[in-house]
Amino acid sequence: MHEASLAGGVLQLVDDTAAREGFARVTLLRLEVGALAGVELRALQFALEAIAPGTRLADARFEFDEPPGQAWCMGCARSTPLARRGDACTHCGDYRVQPTGGAELRVVEMLVED
Repeated sequence: MHEASLAGGVLQLVDDTAAREGFARVTLLRLEVGALAGVELRALQFALEAIAPGTRLADARFEFDEPPGQAWCMGCARSTPLARRGDACTHCGDYRVQPTGGAELRVVEMLVED
């Protein structure tokens, strides 16, 4: 489960930011996890909750935004929604699509306390 590794990376980002900005703990952490990011949302939430005790994430609330996948179709030269990697263009059925959005995993918001 790579979500545990991702949760560790998020914790490292929080610790690095806390060292730079001087806060003690996070009360809300909002992440954007795109539909094409290859991340199981419930597993990531579980991993974050599992590593939180004793860290700056202890008792933090976790929220997730899940933007849909978007792609550029090389067959019809149009933007198309993409539910999963490997799906065809919804306009022309071509499989030559290049993801353009919804593959990100990023911190969107952190509410912190001193």
